Amino acid sequence: MSADGLTSLLRSAAAGARRRLAPSAPATTPALLRLAVGGYHLWHVGRKRGLYAGVHRTDAESFDPVGPVRILRRPLPPVLADRLVDASLVTGALFTAGFGHRVVGPLHAALQTWNFSYRNSWSMVFHHENTLVLHTMVLAAAPAADALSADALRRDRSLLPHRRSWMYGATPTVMNAAVTLTYLIAGLAKFAGGDGARWVDGANMRGQIAFDALRKQMLGAETSPLGRALYPHRHLFTVLAAFSLVLEIGAPLALLDRKLGRLFALGAFSMHWGIRAIMRITFPYHLSGVLYLPLLLMPPPEAPRG
Repeated sequence: MSADGLTSLLRSAAAGARRRLAPSAPATTPALLRLAVGGYHLWHVGRKRGLYAGVHRTDAESFDPVGPVRILRRPLPPVLADRLVDASLVTGALFTAGFGHRVVGPLHAALQTWNFSYRNSWSMVFHHENTLVLHTMVLAAAPAADALSADALRRDRSLLPHRRSWMYGATPTVMNAAVTLTYLIAGLAKFAGGDGARWVDGANMRGQIAFDALRKQMLGAETSPLGRALYPHRHLFTVLAAFSLVLEIGAPLALLDRKLGRLFALGAFSMHWGIRAIMRITFPYHLSGVLYLPLLLMPPPEAPRG
């Protein structure tokens, strides 16, 4: 193949990828995602405000900074940490309302990242908040306040301006890429573990459920009756293990097709509710369904021109 032919082929492939991954979409697409993600942050952080205040007053010997908090040698004064949480609620309200998005968006994402990292620096790392942070970062950098926002009212005198752009279509794609990558990593980690491909036989999953139930019993916590009822059924765990592995390894395929994206969203959403029912382990952002909203709002690919 000649250099010109290769160049033409690459340009055609790039154009096809752009039409599928960043199609023209209305401004309401990222705006709806901003409202959902911002509203979830307000609910999630607002209801845990007292918990955060207690964590901020934990013995300093328990402080083990993670992420950006590693710049600290010692904990912040508790009152200052409290005010940073309150500040994220203020920026969260402005972010959700779409007020001054170009400034407020990045500021809110930074505060959210810091506060969650600071919270995780006192105990185990709560990975379920990572995707919320990633979604907020994407929306903070995207033109997510061009509709259904205070900014749109100020600039266009309308909550629903007639705006379309490839950037609006790219926003859910980038959000979905961040999510599907986390599932892919989780799936690959199962192969990288001591059991390798044998993980798919379900014995590892069954053992994890038994260990978790035993730990909860020893700590006086409530265990799941459903987990106890299902434990004797070995073949069921083989099916569940295979389902979770296919879902995680195949997660990136959700970016390529709207139907696959919706099937993945349904499967992952069901999986996390199943984990909650069997093990009483909750992933709040996942269980809320907001995590999967970008998959449901993927715009259709553009038709080739000419």
